[in-house]
This record gives sequence, structure tokens and C-alpha cells, in this order.
Amino acid sequence: MTAPHLGLNIGIVGAGGISQRHFEGYTEAGANVVAFADPSEPMRAIRETEWRARGYADFASMLEGEKLDAISICTPNAYHAPTALAALERGIHVLCEKPLSLDLAACDAMIEAAHAAGVVLQTGHHLRSSPLVMTAKRLIEDGKIGNVTFMRLRQAHDWGGAQQVRGVFGSREASGGGTLLDNGCHMMDLARHFGGDVESIYALMTTRKFDIEVEDTSVATLHFEGGALGSVENAWTATGWEESFFVYGTQGALECSNRLSKARLRYVNRDFGADGWADVNETWYEFAGTDTGHRRGVRNFLTSVTEGAPVICTGEDGRESVRLVLAAYESASTGQSVKLRAT
Repeated sequence: MTAPHLGLNIGIVGAGGISQRHFEGYTEAGANVVAFADPSEPMRAIRETEWRARGYADFASMLEGEKLDAISICTPNAYHAPTALAALERGIHVLCEKPLSLDLAACDAMIEAAHAAGVVLQTGHHLRSSPLVMTAKRLIEDGKIGNVTFMRLRQAHDWGGAQQVRGVFGSREASGGGTLLDNGCHMMDLARHFGGDVESIYALMTTRKFDIEVEDTSVATLHFEGGALGSVENAWTATGWEESFFVYGTQGALECSNRLSKARLRYVNRDFGADGWADVNETWYEFAGTDTGHRRGVRNFLTSVTEGAPVICTGEDGRESVRLVLAAYESASTGQSVKLRAT
């Protein structure tokens, strides 16, 4: 078990929904959330009471008024890069919610600033910290499914049945994209995590339900450099909530979905003479609790900060998920497959 991080002072930038998971992660790890910044006065009043932390109307004021060791950035996408750069240049460790930025040059600047200051920059792709994903990754690396041939990755929901997309998510200026970006960047990161770098991508997207400036439904087909194929499916038009991955290989398969019940991981193979069409050996992996990785990701961040452990999802990883999303948008716009050049 990780030792408490009692000496660390933490700031949170943006006090909306996802920030609560960050606060919980820091609190569980014994770090001190001493301050936060959010332009909404009613939200500041709520969080000041709930978190017992000092609220600021803007990030710059928080930087001037507090001595911080690390921050979480939970703002709308357009503010990720400038906020991160201001903190990194002061030597403050940064956990930035996805995407780092839709501008690859800004991603590069963030990565370079972290290296120059000798501090941690972690991208908030929380699924890498999910025990289900971590187990699947270990099984793949151990050769349990042979060579990966195909994977299907899906994250989809319907905003809890709401008639409108929440907050600024439907704004192209503030968010930069719809479900292909919001949900798809997680799945693109998971694709690379399981299958390695991507050679080309072909994508389709549409807006079917909401009166918004961005897409609410998308599908992307990936061709990996190693030869495998993949499908990334995202939607804000799926009734309920779904998060699932299926990874197929030459010797076995991994299947995980929360669609029909609590998410658990199924590993199947044909060892020991299993030779019917549906006759397979199976092993199930199930984990207690409801943390899908957000709070674990915060704890991993703190371990990297205090113990020098490898960053579970680096700035470079975050940049690559953005690069795949941008290539998918290019493909959907042109109707052509987009080949990704090595960087």
C-alpha cells in the first residue's frame, strides 16, 4: 500500500464534476487539497464547504496566493495547455485531464516544460489505472492471447438521459470536438496501450440526437503498425452507460464490458482440448469497489511525484491519443483513410 502523502499541497483547477474524483483520490492518499480555482461563485461556495479548501476565481490568483506542489487540471479543454504551462514553468507537478490540448505544438510545449523543470506531467487517461485494464495488459504482455489480431473498444452514454449535452461539451470553441474527442481519446489511448502504434485510421461521424456544434456518434477503424485491426466506437446517443473492450489474439481473447452487469474481465483460450465452436476455457477476473481508475490514477500520480515511479500515462502518451483523434477528424472530413507518420 502506498504511504500517505501528507506533506504535499495540492490545487485543483476547475471544480466541476470530474474534479470530485481527483479530490477523492488526493484525500484517500493523504495529500492536502488546500486550494482550487473556478470562475463560478456558486460552485466555489459549494466546494469550499465540501472540500474545506480555499477557493479562487482564477488560476493565476491561486498560483500567487498558494505554495503548491502539484495541481490537477479539470477545466474545459481550451484551458488545459495554458494552465499546465503556467504551473510547469513554476516547477509544479501536473495531472491534466484529457486531452492535453488539441494543438500538438502546445502538447509538445507542455512535455518540454515538464522535462525542463524536472517535474511530472501525467495525462488523465484513467483507464490505464483500472485493475481490469492493468490485468488485460499483463495478460497480453505475457503472451496469453498470442499475437493481437483485432480489438473493439467502446465508450458510450446518453448524458444520463438529459435532453441537452452538459455544460460546454457541445461547443466547438470550448471543447474542440464531441464524443470522438471526449470519449474517443480514452479509447485511442487504450488502443495504443493494448496494440502499439497505429499506422492508419478511417473514421465516420454524425450528429443524430442533440442540437450541438459537434458530433454525438462516431466510429473509427484502426490499422496498427504490427498488423492488427481495431474498431473505436463512441456515442452520446447510447441509452445508459457502456465502457467495454474486446481484444482477440491468435491463442485467446480478452472480453470486458459493463453493459449487462458489473464490469469484469473474461479470458478465454482453447487449451486442454477445447475444440467445439463455443467450447473454450475461461478465467474471470473481478475486482471489488467502484473505482474505474480515476482515484487510482491520482494515487499513481502522487507515487510518481514522491517516489519517482514511472508515470502511468505520460505527456507523450496524451499527445499520441490527441494525434489519433485529430487524424480521425481529418478522415471523417475528407472521407479518406489517413496515414499517420511516425513522430
